[in-house]
Amino acid sequence: MTSTHDPQLLKGVLSLLLLRLVAERESYGYELVQRLRAAGLADIADGTVYPALARLEREGRVRARLVASRSGPARKYYRPTDEGYRALAEGSGHWLALVDVVTPVLAGPVPDEPTPPAQEG
Repeated sequence: MTSTHDPQLLKGVLSLLLLRLVAERESYGYELVQRLRAAGLADIADGTVYPALARLEREGRVRARLVASRSGPARKYYRPTDEGYRALAEGSGHWLALVDVVTPVLAGPVPDEPTPPAQEG
């Protein structure tokens, strides 16, 4: 499958996306994968999301609880901690400020060739 999103760009924003989703509703890992895919990240791998959730838990930004499942093993549900909510608010602000700077630069058509430097004279 061809990736439609740059993995390095996604890596930089995945924690924010996960924090946002669990702030909206407590969720388990695979549910988060499905929600990210529904949001437009169709090619996101489970192996990307689970390590990010583990990192957020180690950092104290999410807490998890195990809930028995009728269809298999217990599911680990995640929700933000107070630190997670702070990180989400701060990170979202930084991300949106960066988007405001980057979008006007990248939104125009890509030039065919660079403009040569002006001749000194």
